[in-house]
Amino acid sequence: MTSKTSGSTPPDNQTPPQLAMPKVKKVTAGDITVSLKAGFSDFRARPFMSSFFGLFYAVFGILFIWSLFWLGKIWMIIPAVVGFPLVAPFAAAGLYEMSRRMQTGESFSWSDILTVMGHQSKREMGWMAFVTLFIFWLWMYQIRLWLAIILQDASFSDFDGFLNAVFFTEEGWTFLAVGTCAGAILSAVLFSVTVIAMPMLLDREIDFVSAMLTSIRVVTENPVVMLTWAAIISVTMLLSLVPAFLGLIFTLPILGHTTWHLYQRAVSPAEG
Repeated sequence: MTSKTSGSTPPDNQTPPQLAMPKVKKVTAGDITVSLKAGFSDFRARPFMSSFFGLFYAVFGILFIWSLFWLGKIWMIIPAVVGFPLVAPFAAAGLYEMSRRMQTGESFSWSDILTVMGHQSKREMGWMAFVTLFIFWLWMYQIRLWLAIILQDASFSDFDGFLNAVFFTEEGWTFLAVGTCAGAILSAVLFSVTVIAMPMLLDREIDFVSAMLTSIRVVTENPVVMLTWAAIISVTMLLSLVPAFLGLIFTLPILGHTTWHLYQRAVSPAEG
């Protein structure tokens, strides 16, 4: 009996070829310096458009905190302010695209950048947004948990009462210590999975899991340099919140552009 299967038909158990994982490179403190200079140069090249993303992020933060006052969620204000920078990588997506186009010499307009951002929501970037917001939710939830456990007898009827309970009682100091440690862990996790993954997803065709794994590899293979970059981002972002979030108008664009250039130095270009 002859087989009806054509010789050119692949076996049933044949799997499609797997794409190679991006190659991770060693980065140094000098790469951060060069990337910062390039990021600042990108900001100066298109200051108005770059500042728009910072302004949008700042206004969103102001409205978010105002809504907590309006809803009477006094206890959420401080953790919301401290945790707000966690969602910055997603807010900087348009800045990555601007830097990419400036690097390749492509001209672009507002519609070009906004269209790309809208298109990204239908691709793997949407999953990264989910990851970012999920970790932000975990941040807020763990704060509520520690409040219930450690400050269960405190009164938060007004903002002054909340500040007094947190900063001027032994229970408050315990809450700050535990919350800071838990928050540092969540921040480290989010930084590790997004710092390279976000610009990579915009730059090349890759699934979000592979992008996150590549980002983690960059951090684990360059721990000192990448933790230094994380510290620079954290301090800069927190200081930018002090003047009513308005410092973000300038710092978010520069950090976003810089992250793009650091990604370019940390990961080899896509083959083909």
